[in-house]
Amino acid sequence: MATRSTQAAAQASSYLIPFIIVTALFGFFGFLTNMNSNLMPQMKSIFNLNYGMAMSPTIAWFLAYLVFSIPSAKLIEAVGYKRTMVISLFVMMVGALIFVPAARMVSFPLFMTAIFVLATGVTALQTSANPYVSILGPEHSAPARLTLSQAFNSLGAALAPVVVVHFILTNPSKTANQAAIAQTVQGPYVVIAAALLVLGIAIMFMHLPAITAPRESHPASEDGRSIWSYSHTVLGMVGIFFYVGIEIALAAIAIDYFRSEGITSARLIALMALLYYLLIGAGRFVGTVLMKWIAARMLLAVLGFVGVALLLISMFTHGDVAAWTLVLCGVANSIMYPTIFALGIAELGPLTSEGSGIITMGNVGGAVVPFLLGVLADKVGIQFAFIVPILCYLYVSYYGLLGCVPRRRVAA
Repeated sequence: MATRSTQAAAQASSYLIPFIIVTALFGFFGFLTNMNSNLMPQMKSIFNLNYGMAMSPTIAWFLAYLVFSIPSAKLIEAVGYKRTMVISLFVMMVGALIFVPAARMVSFPLFMTAIFVLATGVTALQTSANPYVSILGPEHSAPARLTLSQAFNSLGAALAPVVVVHFILTNPSKTANQAAIAQTVQGPYVVIAAALLVLGIAIMFMHLPAITAPRESHPASEDGRSIWSYSHTVLGMVGIFFYVGIEIALAAIAIDYFRSEGITSARLIALMALLYYLLIGAGRFVGTVLMKWIAARMLLAVLGFVGVALLLISMFTHGDVAAWTLVLCGVANSIMYPTIFALGIAELGPLTSEGSGIITMGNVGGAVVPFLLGVLADKVGIQFAFIVPILCYLYVSYYGLLGCVPRRRVAA
């Protein structure tokens, strides 16, 4: 008994450094994802776009998840988690470097190409990093580990607007031409490319344990079933679709909504937008602790209903109350992504990488749900358009209560 406890402690200790390394990657791709979302004002200025076309960077970014999530899972099967992480970092570096000629040529198609290539690398990184953290220890604590890692993803996302405001949204003058505005993008992305190169080389030479799930201990490997026959995985993909849609949609609409509710201070609006992401990050730290006493799926269900309540209050109130309840949705959103992901790949064993690819594909909701919210907001106003994220929150609660339960006898 003592020997078994000693072995478990030694294994946990050997996992600590890899966990820290991969958690740092979470912060990095969180930063890049939100940085892309914050490029909208600059894209509007460079190419004189309307609001619809200015959403192109977001659409290009999340389209990569739809296209490359499953190929990323195949890559993991072929070369393993560590090599996939290294390859993804180098792909991201190429995407960052494409921003340089895109800015010099003031080319909209080249900007979209840069965003798509960068997002392709992020897709592969997420597809490998999420399950790696989940299986880097006991399965029962996987949601807590992934929630903790995703907390740093939120911190990286919170840092992005600060970088964009200070280093990109700095036009030389009010009469600056398109080329001058475009050039403000070059410097930050050159720095990002250099950081990605260093990070990729560092990970290449680091020792990350090869985590494998023995086939004989997992029913997932015994019956030859397709990954699509695992209902908790497929429903988890839908859950990620709706959750990412909620997070991006509320962030995208927030500034206009705050203004419509009478908040005119630019500094306060920026603070509220930042606080939304900080609450997501803080909620993930708190959620990691709460999961010691509360089942992850029950916490997920409860927070889904909290999100519904907050948006209903925002729909039927005005002014500060309406605005701040939207900000507080960051708390409701906090643990959703990592918890849905961990529950969705539970009990998959050697099919974990395939399940990760399927679930990561759900990130495309970040392009679809904000578009639906925007279309409805044009017709009925922002407040009543909140019915879209409310329905998304209800699905998340359903997934926590029922949808996440593995059902092994579903026909292939």
